[in-house]
Amino acid sequence: MTAALLLIRELQIEIELLKNGRRSKTSSTPSSQDYTKGHNNNLRVKTGKKSGGQKGHKGSTLKMSESPDETQKHYPEYCKHCGEEFSSNSKFELDKRKQEVVIPPIKAKIIEHQSFSCTCEKCGRETISDLPAYLKSKIQYGKNIQSLITYLSVYQYLPSNRIKKLFEDILNIPISEGTIYNILEAMGNKALPSYNVIKEKVENSKVVGGDETGIKINGKKAWLWVFQNSLYTYLKASFSRGYTSVSETFTNGFPQSVYVSDSLPAQLKIKTKSKQLCLSHLIRELNNFEDALKSDWATKLKQLLQESISYKKQMSVKDYKPNNPKIKSFENQLTELLDIDYSGKHKKLQAFVKRLQKHRHSILTFLYHLEVPPDNNGSERAIRNAKIKMKVSWQFKSFEFAEYYAIIRSVVDTTIKKSQNVFEALSSLSDQNVLVAE
Repeated sequence: MTAALLLIRELQIEIELLKNGRRSKTSSTPSSQDYTKGHNNNLRVKTGKKSGGQKGHKGSTLKMSESPDETQKHYPEYCKHCGEEFSSNSKFELDKRKQEVVIPPIKAKIIEHQSFSCTCEKCGRETISDLPAYLKSKIQYGKNIQSLITYLSVYQYLPSNRIKKLFEDILNIPISEGTIYNILEAMGNKALPSYNVIKEKVENSKVVGGDETGIKINGKKAWLWVFQNSLYTYLKASFSRGYTSVSETFTNGFPQSVYVSDSLPAQLKIKTKSKQLCLSHLIRELNNFEDALKSDWATKLKQLLQESISYKKQMSVKDYKPNNPKIKSFENQLTELLDIDYSGKHKKLQAFVKRLQKHRHSILTFLYHLEVPPDNNGSERAIRNAKIKMKVSWQFKSFEFAEYYAIIRSVVDTTIKKSQNVFEALSSLSDQNVLVAE
């Protein structure tokens, strides 16, 4: 093969790799930039089950109330057979009951607080009663309004102009976007103590997952970082995707934790007890090498990783031990696959192999720990909310509001993980944080 043909072949492979790397099946590529739309490369394995509810699944249905708020009785006025009118002395018997669930017209309730004074008959001095301490102005919005605005903005992703319209059209409450921003700022400050507790819990966790995603702040590129476990989610806004964003937040890293992440250098640099690379990311890359390079090596490694994931699902507590023969078999196969001569391979494949060799002991860590997952899906789910927020609202108004979002959303996601009511959690935060209306 001539030098020109070799060059053409090399360029064709490079183009194919670039296209595969820009599919939305990879976590770093938005669907709008997908070069191969319609190409299905889902990592999920088919179970053979039909879609929808499975046999034995307990469904749910709307149940009738035994104590309805209102009862409307419908009596027949005349006989449908002969036309005779019924009188007030006619005997009626209940035939059937049906119920409907309705929302009554919503009207804002205005509560007036009055304080009174009284002059003491004994000493002649005047005493004035105290009003609730949270009342700062002659008129202001109550705490439930503050909670609802935060709920709609942070949890339901509504931008401020839509919240304004919802309050005007449905709740009949006039409110400005400026007041909405003030409420979110106050709620962010109110949530700070809970936010710091979440950070401490994550920092001392046995297993921590980490990830980051791009966001916009006042037209500039920024990043939202996540550090989470099964019970807590900690989000942090930053203008940097580098290691300093982590070191400034967690000075000592996670010395007690198995840290699960992708292969971003900033993530791998974090001080930890041990690490687990996200196998879903690795399998996506191996799929790329399979498609573009027709690599048998990539196929074998992918199969090994998939088999180890399947074995994890069936492991019992007693299987998590260093001398487990099945785990030893996986380790030996991995060692053989990574001990290859890649000098004649494509440069992207060379870089991939070098990375795996460097982080060899972070590939099968999950087989030694019950709580450690083989992927970083939990962290990806945690930052997916920020992408939805960006799609709806496009950007954060300022870095401060990105921080408020991170603080409040950390509390919201932690509340969800603990199976608690989000609106009730936000209401408890707003108890003494009521803002003045314009």
